[in-house]
Amino acid sequence: VQEFLGFILTPILFPDSDLGSPEALRLVNGPHRCSGRVEVFHSWQWGTICDDGWDLSDAEVVCRQLGCGTAVSAQGLSSFGQGSGPIWLEGVRCLGTEATLAECPIKPSGLHGCSHMEDASVVCSGNPHRVITVLRLVGGLNMCLGRVEVFYNNEWGTVCDDNWDVSDATVVCRQLGCGTALSAPGSARFGWGSGRIWLDEVNCTGEENDISQCKAKTWGVHNCHHGEDAGVVSELRLVNGPSRCTGRVEVLHDGQWGTVCDDGWDLNDGKVVCRQLGCGAVLSAPGRARFGQGTGRIWLDDVSCVGTEDTLSHCRATRPWGQNNCNHAEDASVVCSGQ
Repeated sequence: VQEFLGFILTPILFPDSDLGSPEALRLVNGPHRCSGRVEVFHSWQWGTICDDGWDLSDAEVVCRQLGCGTAVSAQGLSSFGQGSGPIWLEGVRCLGTEATLAECPIKPSGLHGCSHMEDASVVCSGNPHRVITVLRLVGGLNMCLGRVEVFYNNEWGTVCDDNWDVSDATVVCRQLGCGTALSAPGSARFGWGSGRIWLDEVNCTGEENDISQCKAKTWGVHNCHHGEDAGVVSELRLVNGPSRCTGRVEVLHDGQWGTVCDDGWDLNDGKVVCRQLGCGAVLSAPGRARFGQGTGRIWLDDVSCVGTEDTLSHCRATRPWGQNNCNHAEDASVVCSGQ
């Protein structure tokens, strides 16, 4: 059992990289990275933990492992929403002094009678280290497309579209690791939000790392309604990896997400992707659908970046968008140093 859990939660080495992957533990669907549903990465897939026996001692270890301070609460009954996929762990029994969940005894994998209604969660005392303002995109088909929502004063709210433009959207895309902003739609393109409208008259230069660094009216002061909620459309994302900086490369073109073929895919191409997403240096550029096969269109083939380009769309490709001789078993991926 201990050996099995160690396999789940110790860093997983990629065959073509001499570095471990980002830590295979995360908190999901909370206001920031130190609060949310507990998920672990195993067999190239994220899964949840059953709340049977889940208590503060278990939560203490999770908070310590994530560098999130001490445990404030250890919640069950999917208090941060139901997960999907496997339920990897049940009956976790930490003393609370362990450095990682890998040191805690558990039941063997698959031997549980739980459902996702029993997903375990954690609230830690620490604040997120990388992000100042917590935000999300809602109402789109993925995390890089949708209505802009920010978390302030313990409540999610929207952003008014007064003066909302691509410079503002660029900051949102950068903060979320979604590459370059393609457009900044207003007029509630992704549906009307609810609750508070937190920001109005946002005026970013486009160089900021966080939306809170942009000029705007005082939080909560506005002359708007939810028919004016601001949105964002980004063009690049990494999918199905253990963090936002590792996974299958997907690009948005013609309003549709698609993949990149691995023909000629190399570290120079990966370098551009990592730079565009603000994810540090490229560690490897695996092909052959290392992070699973995508669906839909294969937008790019025979990409040939020099490595100095600002975006993947600036790289030379011998075929026009959408033309290829590939299948999704050849989807390209990237492993970047950032998290």
